Amino acid sequence: MANVKENSKTAFNQQADTYDNDIKGQHARSLYPVMLKKLSELPYHTALDLGCGTGEMMKRILQQNGDKTLYGIDLSEKMLEVAREKLGNEVNLVLGDSENLPFSDNFFDVVYCNDSFHHYPLPDKVLSEVCRVLKPGGTFIMCDCWQPAIGRAIMNFYMKHSKEGDVKIYSEREIRELFSGHFSKVFWEHIGNTSCIAWGIK
Repeated sequence: MANVKENSKTAFNQQADTYDNDIKGQHARSLYPVMLKKLSELPYHTALDLGCGTGEMMKRILQQNGDKTLYGIDLSEKMLEVAREKLGNEVNLVLGDSENLPFSDNFFDVVYCNDSFHHYPLPDKVLSEVCRVLKPGGTFIMCDCWQPAIGRAIMNFYMKHSKEGDVKIYSEREIRELFSGHFSKVFWEHIGNTSCIAWGIK
């Protein structure tokens, strides 16, 4: 498990300077409008960006509404450097692990995760932490990769040998089962041919 995280950190440190523009960040960028739309449908003030990367999602949220109080956490020092250059003191950035969130219980109205859930070696532990820091009635939103069964099986086979910290692409059933262990209401939607959005309400 430690190797997966170290691989993720190394890969994203290497990608940080070009992530906002090159092919490595293309899938994440394709999901920004989807995440923004879902967030715009929710009443919230405090939000945590899980695996915040270069801070681009937080930047876009603040462009829409500068009154939000935003936090971001990421394993990659270089990604956070880019985020700090971009956002300065407008957000609260933390170097850390999504399996051990350094926030108090019932702290956030919303936690969201854009295109990084497939990097988590212990997704159930991450969801447990997300649920802990969410206020009662709070929402967790996840946008991530998705593939039909055959494509998913092939990609998951190759992910076992990933040097970039990829762990697993999940089916709808698997996501619903994971989320149902922590949230009272769970929703899942297909996005195009290669993505999905899921959200759970505490």
